[in-house]
Amino acid sequence: MEIPSFNQLIQQSIIKNWDLDALTDYKGATLQYHDVARKIEKLHIMFENSGVVKGDKIALCGRNSANWATAFLATLTYGAVAVPILHEFTADQIHNIVEHSEAKLLFVGDVVATTIDPSKMPGLEGIIYIPDYSLVISRTDKLTYAREHLNEMYGHKFPKYFRKEHVSYYFEQSPDELALINYTSGTTGFSKGVMIPYRALWSNYDFAIDVIGRNHVKPGSNTLSILPMAHMYGMAFEFIFEFLHGCHIFYLTRVPSPAIIAQAFADIKPSIIIAVPLVIEKIIKKKVFPKIQNNRMRLLLNMPVISKKVKEKICEQVVNAFGGNFYEVIIGGAAFNQEVEQFLKSIDFPYTVGYGATETAPIICYHDWKNFATGSCGRAAIHMEVKIDSPNPANIPGEILTRGLNVMLGYYKNEEATAQTLDKDGWYHTGDLGTMDYEGNVFIKGRSKNMLLGASGQNIYPEEIEDRLNSMAMVVESVVVQRNEKLVALIYPDYDEAKSMGLSNEDLVNIMEQNRQALNQTQPAYCKITAVELQEEEFAKTPKKSIKRYLYT
Repeated sequence: MEIPSFNQLIQQSIIKNWDLDALTDYKGATLQYHDVARKIEKLHIMFENSGVVKGDKIALCGRNSANWATAFLATLTYGAVAVPILHEFTADQIHNIVEHSEAKLLFVGDVVATTIDPSKMPGLEGIIYIPDYSLVISRTDKLTYAREHLNEMYGHKFPKYFRKEHVSYYFEQSPDELALINYTSGTTGFSKGVMIPYRALWSNYDFAIDVIGRNHVKPGSNTLSILPMAHMYGMAFEFIFEFLHGCHIFYLTRVPSPAIIAQAFADIKPSIIIAVPLVIEKIIKKKVFPKIQNNRMRLLLNMPVISKKVKEKICEQVVNAFGGNFYEVIIGGAAFNQEVEQFLKSIDFPYTVGYGATETAPIICYHDWKNFATGSCGRAAIHMEVKIDSPNPANIPGEILTRGLNVMLGYYKNEEATAQTLDKDGWYHTGDLGTMDYEGNVFIKGRSKNMLLGASGQNIYPEEIEDRLNSMAMVVESVVVQRNEKLVALIYPDYDEAKSMGLSNEDLVNIMEQNRQALNQTQPAYCKITAVELQEEEFAKTPKKSIKRYLYT
């Protein structure tokens, strides 16, 4: 199969969409494609004159912004290797990743700039401030000189002005060449550097073109970036696909609260929505459920003739809550709450659930919303094969294995971990458990490392129990743990709601006890919860918003 040069696609998009809007910081400045090209050119001049060579690592750590995106594109099109780092990581984690990746330069956002300690990153030659590309610190005369004389050098190189024909980028030598190293948030402590080749970036882009780019998302249309670009899900489907497709990407730049997101949806009217379950669940639970969970609504929804019209009306309202202009909402990154999913299905809302991993940059499974099987995460994406390691994949859960163009090269400087997850036939072992029906739909049952064993060797999937618990009264989130062969539910209740209803702590304890009894009536004996413990604070989470379970088990 002929795989085109990924950097050539970046070059073609910039030239083709020269005068279109490209990147906007929401409520701030807009860069057109030619502005991005000019900034890339300046960064290339700075890299070249400060001694950065092809294959050097350049790290980026800051909130999403137009300048973050531009610095990333400049890194790849120069032939350097990008190391995107989640800005929510602690200072120590950032220091570790910068040192482990051997990054030569580090781009930082305004908040990160104030929290890191440069002395803990002795390998760096310089730290560059993302908002204006000024130097926070320079450890070489070359870099200092290059930054101070940047405009002069740029003017010397382009005495008239910078035009389309000046755009000339580094094209990777092979599809297997290393493009970026992405460190997994990993809920198990130390994160691993996933080596993503150019072919995986192209393959994920080709997948997006195939499923939404040809018919549903037009060049020039608006899209909204909510997920961090330092995460492969946000990188591939809220940035790379849109930029190569000629879309106009808006960055929220601030911490996206449901209120800010709802306002942005209304203003921007994105043509596609990519989200993690938490964002969708919050908007549905806060904005939609209160309107429909009253007796009058319940009555109407149970009348067959009227219920169809009522559901259409509700669906229209939910669609409008997301800007009213999108083809579908693609949900991924974590398990979806089943109550919310059943509700969306019942009103015919255009949503679908995908499945992926950092190690596959990220897509593994997907299916269009019109044919999507409820409760599943779609079918194998193009360029990918998926199988279940089980004697009876339709009925007995087994580990989900996948191989294809999206799969990583391995973990950076960690051959042992690579050998444990990539087998000799090229299958990536995901560590997730699932089943697959006869049509190829994959159903995730949980993480294999989270699976608990019952007293008689039964497999217990805590995520399935938690999903039911999270739909019950006053429960925000939960973690089910095993203590002396008994199951205990740790629950963080909705304290805000309790306060507004005048409920005491004792009332909450009673409500949770009722929840426990109701839940146990639906569970087999080995899955019954013996006790509930209320948590004072929300559970600690990874930047992907999955709970750090290892802290509670």
